[in-house]
Amino acid sequence: MVESKEEAKERIAELRKEIRYHDRKYYVEDDPEISDYEYDMLMEELKELEERYPDLVTPDSPTQRIAPMDTVQFQGVEHKTPMLSLDNTYNHDELKEFHERVCRGLGVDDVEYVMELKMDGLGVALLYGNRLLERGATRGDGVMGEDITTNLKTIRSIPLKLTDETVLSDIEVRGEVYMPRDEFDAMNEERLKKGEEPFANPRNAAAGTVRQKDPRVVAERPLDIFVYHLSHHPDVELKTHRECMDELRKAGFRVNENKAKVSGIQEALDYIDHWEDKKKDLNYEIDGIVIKVNDLEHQERLGATSKHPRWAIAYKYPAVRKTTVINDIEVQVGRTGKLTPVAILEPVLLSGTTVSRASLHNEDEIERKDVRVGDTVLVEKAGEIIPQVVKVIAEKRDGSQKIFEMPRECPICGSRATRLEDEVARRCVNAQCPAQLKQRLEYWGSRDAMDIEGLGPKLLGKLVDKGAVKSIADIYRLGKIQLVSVERMADKSARNILKAIEGSKEQGLARVVQGLGIKYAGKRAANVLAENYGTLDSIMEANRNELEEIDEIGPKIAESIVSFFEDERNREMIERLKEAGVKMEAEVEEAERFLEGKRFVLTGALESFTRDEAAEIIERHGGRVTSSISGSTDYVVVGNNPGSKLDKARGLGITVLDEDEFGKIIEERYLSV
Repeated sequence: MVESKEEAKERIAELRKEIRYHDRKYYVEDDPEISDYEYDMLMEELKELEERYPDLVTPDSPTQRIAPMDTVQFQGVEHKTPMLSLDNTYNHDELKEFHERVCRGLGVDDVEYVMELKMDGLGVALLYGNRLLERGATRGDGVMGEDITTNLKTIRSIPLKLTDETVLSDIEVRGEVYMPRDEFDAMNEERLKKGEEPFANPRNAAAGTVRQKDPRVVAERPLDIFVYHLSHHPDVELKTHRECMDELRKAGFRVNENKAKVSGIQEALDYIDHWEDKKKDLNYEIDGIVIKVNDLEHQERLGATSKHPRWAIAYKYPAVRKTTVINDIEVQVGRTGKLTPVAILEPVLLSGTTVSRASLHNEDEIERKDVRVGDTVLVEKAGEIIPQVVKVIAEKRDGSQKIFEMPRECPICGSRATRLEDEVARRCVNAQCPAQLKQRLEYWGSRDAMDIEGLGPKLLGKLVDKGAVKSIADIYRLGKIQLVSVERMADKSARNILKAIEGSKEQGLARVVQGLGIKYAGKRAANVLAENYGTLDSIMEANRNELEEIDEIGPKIAESIVSFFEDERNREMIERLKEAGVKMEAEVEEAERFLEGKRFVLTGALESFTRDEAAEIIERHGGRVTSSISGSTDYVVVGNNPGSKLDKARGLGITVLDEDEFGKIIEERYLSV
């Protein structure tokens, strides 16, 4: 039993070391030594001690993998070294030409290569300082990426602290975030059971997940990583790429064991041929093999172009294609109301998997390829779980094939399905459509909209499944008994949620418009509509021409707004919201619009408020926030680690405000700079 703070400090250090060890055994080496229960007990003990002594909590503690939702900001950051893409080839002759260029460049007859599987995932850069994870970023444009540290920390195969076994300390590491095939399939099955739209393939699922704003969502999804390159390692003498990978493994990283050192191009080609068929047995997607010069001095001598390193190349496997027959075409409705046609195929074995469905994407794609029910088609699976129809084999037609037409009504709720100008997708406009309901409810209660604290996706999901909530308006009819019985929550928690629901009624018109989730009518459009019309009734009665006359409301937004309010079910829902007391008028304080016409750019991490809060303050006082700096930008507000935008602002002579200066302007309601 821990009695004193000093004893707690010692026990916390022991627990962290033990948990890190078991994380590595389970998530990196796939060789667990204790049961899940025993692991959970260690974690619970650590959490309890850190709650008792919060000043002993450190960023690298295993308890700090999942951060609060409001910490994800996706700031632009610069990589230590450019994150170049690889040049690609699809045939052996081009690989031989690559080998000849390498030999000429080095003045040698032969070269030693390292062969690695080319993961089909999302490339990231991990930065460590003094052995601790400082930052994780997307590739971006290769020079600048986006800071996704908070989300990457939820991936347990990424060490928060490097082990004591390694000589590495201040480094940058490149890796590929991916989703295992079996985990992806299980996740999609669960999404289908819940009426949610499945992800198209593991790569899209991984890429979309790491850009989620709520790290709790990221933590629930089965992401993993393989590291493949040590891009920055000052003060550490390493001679080959293989040595770098061995050192990264010792440091606690997950390195793919399927790699080989070969001598010369023929051995490289043999390795590529070996994996062409064998790749189907892997539990993750690969789309080729990467060939790298092993010697680091040779890599440096060969250098790089502006786009690709000259010492590495990726061999891409050709897509696997087979013929089959389209027995039918069904239409699925996604969580955003998008109608997607899906071909029901005669089952065919493709890349080791029997497939019976293929996305047809949209009606334009069907028309372009002239896809008909009964057609014989060529299907392709190039890293895709849901195959694609490549083309129709028209020669196989016998006159029995039927032309398919997209429905003009939602197949789930029967409401009108509209296609907006310049958009390929047709969408159901009914905000209460069961296929969309959970997402719309979640968005309504989000911080950007009505800000109903405690009304998260888990609770909403249960309320919908139990039939307690069938539309946005039903949120305002909830009682304590319903909440307690559905979620089994304490009375106090239920009261807090009901208090938050009641408080949301006063959020005002702009938040209501945004919360309705009208396609294209985001935060800025909602504020513009509130400023110009003042009431929701006025917005509902506006026609397309009127709306288009408003600055910043273009044809697509106008058409989307009109379509939304033309649906009688949406109007009925709004009437019920009014009856519940939800405020649908705008409060415009003209005297405070002292930022009228001024354009701002926010960059860096702000401490006093989030970027969204700062943007809302600026827009409330008449200003506008844009994402990029141009000659029309008036002010740039900078926080910590502002990146290249600060240099660009100074180069253009734009006024730069630090956080204190910006706060003073807002407090005094006067733009004096």
